[in-house]
Amino acid sequence: MGTSYTAPRQGFRERSGKPVRLIVASALRFRFLVIGLAFALVYFGTQQLGHQKLDVFPEFAPVQVQVQAEALGLSTSEVEEFVTVPLENALSGVPNVETIRSESVPQLTAITMLFRSGTNLLQARRYVQERLQTASTQLPTFVTTPSMYPPVSATSRIMAVGLSSKTLTPEQLSMTAYWRIRARLLRVPGVANVAIWGEKPQVLQVQTEPRRMQARGVTLRQVMSITGDALDAGLLRFATGSVVGTGGFLENASQRLPVHASLPIVGPHDLGQVPLGKQNGKTVRIADVARMTYGHPPLIGDAVVDNGPGLLMVIEKFPGANTVAVTQGIDHAFDEMRPGLSGIHIDKHIFRPATFIQLAIHNLTLAVIIGCVLVVLVLVAFLLEWRAAFISLVTIPLSLVAATIVLDLRGTTINTLVLAGFAVAVGVVVDDAIIDTENIVRRLRVRRERGSPIAIAPLILAASLEVRSAILYATLINVVAVLPVVFVGGLSGSFFGPLAISYSIAVLASMVIALT
Repeated sequence: MGTSYTAPRQGFRERSGKPVRLIVASALRFRFLVIGLAFALVYFGTQQLGHQKLDVFPEFAPVQVQVQAEALGLSTSEVEEFVTVPLENALSGVPNVETIRSESVPQLTAITMLFRSGTNLLQARRYVQERLQTASTQLPTFVTTPSMYPPVSATSRIMAVGLSSKTLTPEQLSMTAYWRIRARLLRVPGVANVAIWGEKPQVLQVQTEPRRMQARGVTLRQVMSITGDALDAGLLRFATGSVVGTGGFLENASQRLPVHASLPIVGPHDLGQVPLGKQNGKTVRIADVARMTYGHPPLIGDAVVDNGPGLLMVIEKFPGANTVAVTQGIDHAFDEMRPGLSGIHIDKHIFRPATFIQLAIHNLTLAVIIGCVLVVLVLVAFLLEWRAAFISLVTIPLSLVAATIVLDLRGTTINTLVLAGFAVAVGVVVDDAIIDTENIVRRLRVRRERGSPIAIAPLILAASLEVRSAILYATLINVVAVLPVVFVGGLSGSFFGPLAISYSIAVLASMVIALT
């Protein structure tokens, strides 16, 4: 019985060792070509590392589309009744939608739609846009046209910037932040949206006084209508004054002259002189029934910067954008604007994920350097061969660079979980770098002691094959052990899948490089 089982095992061992023998023998035969390929791998890999997409976490959130609409003057319950419910009913039939969530606050509704896994984001936004075109005609006239929120990544926020000033009023600071800083930041590649917390935009306000209105026989609707008609911009979009191009033209025999209305209203005093009507033969103006001033809309939230009033600019990025590159673009934009932002203190370190990414890369680099130093010390101490130490030293970065190139070809973003997979794989990579070298040096030492006439190349081949089969199976076991993590679905799979994939690719790359 024992003999009948021994032959198949030997045959299996020979068949399984043939590919390994072929790889090692080819590497020995074309060793200069292998060295050239190693240099090419290091060169192109280093070039590629400078263009890798970097982020804190992988894209773990499902495909989602958010719709927002404003309703001037409505309470939470009115927004829910007149805006949120009609929009939810219109959007509930969009293909591939799994969940619809809504939030109604005074004067604003926000509806978030979550789609099935694998849904194309652009196609989902197209479906939603088609439904919104139909639903917007069914909403009251005092509701703005519903709009889709820009697509943002799962982590969304890429930077939080604090603005404060001792010389500018909150209204002046808000106007500078919105019209100058925000407009410039939106031009940075990768920036999807810039939200401003604590914003107090300066606007003309008509603060009516009921007693004065009653004394002159003027209604609130009359004040709102005439004020809206006197301006060509504002929140009262249903007023006739918001219609552009109503001036018409004058035409004679030789030419046509367009008529453009030039509004004389540039401040509160000018707006207060707009007539509302007549009472007892006297003209009643807006200033007679209201107080004209500059002000800001009611605050929903506020911001505290450096223990004082200020603005918080929350910058969000598109899905797949390079966090480090976008952060550098934002820094460059602020450097360009700095000469024109005198009197404004800018704090760019309130929230900055790029710093965390750079620290993680530094820690991984430090771990690789420590691993290389330990390999050198171990090999020099036990083998007393600097060439063997150098070969093992080169194997470690080559394996990680090869794994990074493979991940880049797969379109993977380098994030902290990918770096964690590399860090875990360093132990296996170091092991692969040492075992082959140690066995080859041992066999060469025995050859010199015995004075054996065996050539060096066959000896290296035999020494490598002695341990390589066992290492091959051990490497495959390591990879198979983490494969279940790759196929885990949901939020856990989104987080730990990249870690398992990066670990497996680094281990497999180390095995291939160790063979050659």
